[in-house]
Amino acid sequence: MSELVSVIMPTYNSGQFLAGSIDSILAQTYQDFELLIADDCSTDNTEKMLKEYQAKDSRIKVFYNTDGNKGAGFTRNKCIENAQGRYIAFCDSDDRWTPDKLEKQVAFMQEKRCRLSYTSYTICDDNDEDYGIFIAPEKITFGDILKDNKIGCLTAMYDVKELGKVFYMPTIRKRQDWALFMQILKQCIVAYGITEPLAHYRVRSGSISRSKISLMKYNAKVYEEVLGFGKMQSWAFLCLFFVPTYIAKVIKRTVDSVKFRWKKSK
Repeated sequence: MSELVSVIMPTYNSGQFLAGSIDSILAQTYQDFELLIADDCSTDNTEKMLKEYQAKDSRIKVFYNTDGNKGAGFTRNKCIENAQGRYIAFCDSDDRWTPDKLEKQVAFMQEKRCRLSYTSYTICDDNDEDYGIFIAPEKITFGDILKDNKIGCLTAMYDVKELGKVFYMPTIRKRQDWALFMQILKQCIVAYGITEPLAHYRVRSGSISRSKISLMKYNAKVYEEVLGFGKMQSWAFLCLFFVPTYIAKVIKRTVDSVKFRWKKSK
């Protein structure tokens, strides 16, 4: 059964990659979607590009933050508020999807009757060259995601009909997606993954997500603001559970990426 999917895309000074991201959505084999894009006060050519795309396709709906740069959480929420779809999915303005992502993921969710799903994804550079891979686990529980986020935001999709349109991202500057998935998993208990990579995650030179050590304070902030932990409890949980789990994830991702590059070079 065809159901409308609302694709949420925040953007900020991503003019270099924006066309590739939008085109990857428009090229989906599953065409029952709307693409909601919110611009967070870009100063490059983003606004011009958005107006051109909006004029070409009525499924594209564009919103603007008019009172200053607010961050990805606030910007995504503006799109979520205006979303009309049965499913909500995410793709940032420098990432891309494979053409069959929506088709396979919607069918997967309907077959599994799951309320939150995600997929594996490849990792690419500024030149769209894939050099790594993250293989998603087949399922994730609330207990799992407490220790570390194993859901790539660019692959996540949740069912508004089953969960209700009540899940929004905290407006903290970073780690909002992890906080959102925690909130959803509190209710739906288990999320299910597709191990096939259906998206391309871009690691941009100078990207804030590359400095993992500097993100630790934001990880602790999620424990405080989302779960209500005290400061000491947050940092203790971070050191005892998050860090070891994250290190194990990095090791596995590195091994998988080496295998991916070897297979790709054959």
